[in-house]
Amino acid sequence: MIDIPKDKKLILFDGVCNLCNSSVQFVIKHDKKNRFMFTALQSEIGKKIIEHFNIDTNKVDSILLYTPAKGIVAKSTAALEVASKLGFPTNALSLFLIIPTFIRNWFYDFIAKNRYKWYGKKDACMIPTPELRSKFLE
Repeated sequence: MIDIPKDKKLILFDGVCNLCNSSVQFVIKHDKKNRFMFTALQSEIGKKIIEHFNIDTNKVDSILLYTPAKGIVAKSTAALEVASKLGFPTNALSLFLIIPTFIRNWFYDFIAKNRYKWYGKKDACMIPTPELRSKFLE
């Protein structure tokens, strides 16, 4: 499928969403153990993963977390699993995993549905700096 190191997790994000791009920058800054790699949903790799896992982008269009062992997790579960790996206090957000998924995803979907209106949208996906390029799959 997608060849990433076994110790890495791949975050697929909406590359034109300002909120999503800010979230990626936050993860990069707080990923002290270098666990995460990134690709935009709009990238060739993003499209291949979406197709491989038969993901309906009308229902899931903002964050996916791929690991070779687990496959894909989406929405609030993906966001909270990422947070759980980022150190204190961000990792404390993983406590919200005890809330039933349908409740967490209702809030997640509300924010995702309004993200362009509230945070804006770019014309194109962000281009990582040369220092960060190794964290991104094209």
